Amino acid sequence: MKKRVLFVCRANSCRSQMAEGIINHELGDKIEAFSAGITPTSVNPRAIKSMAEIGIDISGHRSKSMDEFAGQDFDYVVTLCDSANEQCPLFFGGVKKMHMGFDDPAAAAGSEEEIMAVFRRVRDELKDKLLEYFSNELNDGGNHDSGNQ
Repeated sequence: MKKRVLFVCRANSCRSQMAEGIINHELGDKIEAFSAGITPTSVNPRAIKSMAEIGIDISGHRSKSMDEFAGQDFDYVVTLCDSANEQCPLFFGGVKKMHMGFDDPAAAAGSEEEIMAVFRRVRDELKDKLLEYFSNELNDGGNHDSGNQ
């Protein structure tokens, strides 16, 4: 049976959307990923563009509220920004809740190329950190302490 993970950030527009796409693309045979926001808005077009650059299509994603997942079971709930970490409701029982903070690419300023560079950096950081963590979890049955709980 696949593990289920929910990625949470403030707006469910960038980081959590990219995390959902990365995990479903790279580890979808073992993990089913979802994403939600504390105050969902819409999926950022630059997040869609940066993911397409690495062959992952999130153009069909939509921003979702935490309320959509109330009562569902997850093996992991991962907050990706400080505000989500502080506001994430504790309605998930028996779950490994952890925080992995990443910069908000939507807050980037500058030229289009400078902004896209931030989206690419955050995308790559998400991919590296999440794949390392979940690959280790799957390989050792989740019996190690991440130190982020």
